[in-house]
Amino acid sequence: METTNKAMAEQTVNPSTPMQRVLKPEVTNKIINLVPLQQLIKHDRSMITMSKDNTMMKQIQATHAPDGREFDVRPLFQLVEDILSRATLSVDPLITAGKRRSETSDDRTYQASFIALIEALSFTIDRISNEMAYRSSSGSDAHATTLSIFNLVPSYSWDAKLVLTLSAFAMKYGEFSLLAQISPSNHLAKSMATLKQLPVILEQFGPLKPRFNALNNLIKAMMDITRCLVELKELPPKYISKEAPISAKAMTHVPTAVYWTVRSAVACETQISTLTSMGHEYWMSSTNEAWELSTLTHKINSILDLLKKQLALCYQYIDERIEAETFQKIQNLVESIHIDNMMILRALICHKDDVLPLLEGSTKTRVNIDVLRRKNVLLLVSGLSISHDELSILEQIYNESRFNATRTESQYQVVWIPVVDRSVVWTEALQNRFESLQVTMPWYSVYTPKQIDRAVIRFIKEVWHFRNKPILVVLDPQGNPVSPNAIHMMWIWGSIAFPFTSSREEALWKAETWRLELLVDGIDPTILNWVKEGKFIYLYGGTDMEWIRKFTTTAKTVASAARIPLELVYVGKSNKREQVRKCTTAITLEKLSYCWQDLAFVWFFWTRLESMMFSKIQLGITVDVDPLLREIKKLLSYEKEGGWAVLSKGSFVFVNGHSSTVLPTFTQYNAWKDDVPPKGFEIACMDYHNKLHSDSKPCCRFEFPSDIGRIPDNIKCPECLRIMEKYMTFGCCHDDNAINALY
Repeated sequence: METTNKAMAEQTVNPSTPMQRVLKPEVTNKIINLVPLQQLIKHDRSMITMSKDNTMMKQIQATHAPDGREFDVRPLFQLVEDILSRATLSVDPLITAGKRRSETSDDRTYQASFIALIEALSFTIDRISNEMAYRSSSGSDAHATTLSIFNLVPSYSWDAKLVLTLSAFAMKYGEFSLLAQISPSNHLAKSMATLKQLPVILEQFGPLKPRFNALNNLIKAMMDITRCLVELKELPPKYISKEAPISAKAMTHVPTAVYWTVRSAVACETQISTLTSMGHEYWMSSTNEAWELSTLTHKINSILDLLKKQLALCYQYIDERIEAETFQKIQNLVESIHIDNMMILRALICHKDDVLPLLEGSTKTRVNIDVLRRKNVLLLVSGLSISHDELSILEQIYNESRFNATRTESQYQVVWIPVVDRSVVWTEALQNRFESLQVTMPWYSVYTPKQIDRAVIRFIKEVWHFRNKPILVVLDPQGNPVSPNAIHMMWIWGSIAFPFTSSREEALWKAETWRLELLVDGIDPTILNWVKEGKFIYLYGGTDMEWIRKFTTTAKTVASAARIPLELVYVGKSNKREQVRKCTTAITLEKLSYCWQDLAFVWFFWTRLESMMFSKIQLGITVDVDPLLREIKKLLSYEKEGGWAVLSKGSFVFVNGHSSTVLPTFTQYNAWKDDVPPKGFEIACMDYHNKLHSDSKPCCRFEFPSDIGRIPDNIKCPECLRIMEKYMTFGCCHDDNAINALY
């Protein structure tokens, strides 16, 4: 019975700590639920540690009295790194590790400036080394030893204090490791190693391996944090001053980082001294020293993580300043007068002074930028998402211009500048994509996107308004930008638009009228032949097959009744490529009309139309003063709202209408057929269509992709000339063949 009661009592209370054993169960549970005891103890210890650290750092700060003397610590630190990298004891036997180490490091002993530096600092390094040796052998407190070292170097900068201390430690540790490595083959070294008990240590290396691993980890952490501190000290004052908030914040962590790294060097020195003086058995049995190594490693790495973040922010700040400076230099170059185009091209293409920054298109060999000297240069700027259609049409125009190299319009060179997002990791897939585009280009291209500076990309985006759609920036032989984007001129007129200036663009438009050749020039010679023959030609589009069947059938019926020679041409839609492909297949099978089997023609037709509108807008022309722009806008708007048709006789376009008015014009042929003999078919048709159009005007709509560059702030309706309302639209046409652009 007594045993049972005891068991029940234990089951009820379930004591796990001394405090719980003296409290009732309900009291114990209440305390546990309120604040865990271990959490209280941990918090108290944390507060005590923080207070102790603050006291120690005040003592260290009090020793710091710089007198302005500075020296470049990097050469000395590199020597320390070299010593410790060769001396750090491996988990493998010491001698084998020593034999495997590379002997290819720079031999600084022959550098006069470095010898002079060592001579100037040798006395200080010896004093630090002696101080550490004396203090470690006398059992001095680690903080006291560290403080005494700081008292030896009050006038030096923080990074110099650290590198001098590491130099003193490297001498001791390097000597220890050197004896271990060469003692088997050198009698003097063997005798000295015996005095330091090294043969015994080597024999017991297996059991000592965990301790040496802990030592190695701490030395590595010391090197990492010192490297970070040296980088912080070397930040260029031209771009980031010590007073800059981001730099000042990073510098506040430097004294703490230096203190704990010096203290770690003291701990390492003590470890080596203990091993050689007290023997390996004592070294292995001393658990406090082992715990200290791992604790210091954790401490150093924690400070290092913080410093790395601050250093990264400093580098980001510097990059932004350099980018701003480079951006301004490019802007000044563009606005200046030059005797040739070399300065501006070098600034844009080979900022890093690459000797062969270009790849020649036909031979695929790297060439110097001098091949472009004093030539008209067209910079084709695009992302890696430039389409096959765009490249194939550009290549066709470019190759046509090369057939007669003596012609004026052939006197230009094209250079592809790929613009990529530097924040995206450059993968093998992206490299393959870049190379697959580059290999198809017959013109010059930048050898690698990586050579295009961030400031150049920023300039191209901000000044030349590049988004994602390709642009064609034209530089004259003196490097002056004569057109920020001649891509529209290239699509409309090809090389005839040379030299692609605004004045040339205006002259070409003055020679144009609203005629069928303007819409199909350079696309399909078959249609141009029909124009010459004076045939009636109906261009139509959309993806509604029911409307297409009604329109083509009715148009043929009316043409037969009116006895006119008719050709119907399906030109699809500006988007919905797959739907256009399906319509093209159906139209061909049902023999409804002529259509383009190559969808690149469809793309080029609509791209040219859009380019006509952008070209006019770029010249500041509006629909209320330009009938040609009004007709172009009407057609682009009708295409967004369903089916449409452009009716012409030869060159003369007599109807440009929406599906809602064009089809009724033909279905109601009986209402106007009597006007055909006196007026002619085209005029009678135009008059009746205009009557229907005036009764019910369809809505007008334009879509500007966000990646085209400059989007007009407002636009007038081509029908009523009012300012159109503005909306933001998201769309997807489910085109599996569309390129998912990363850039």
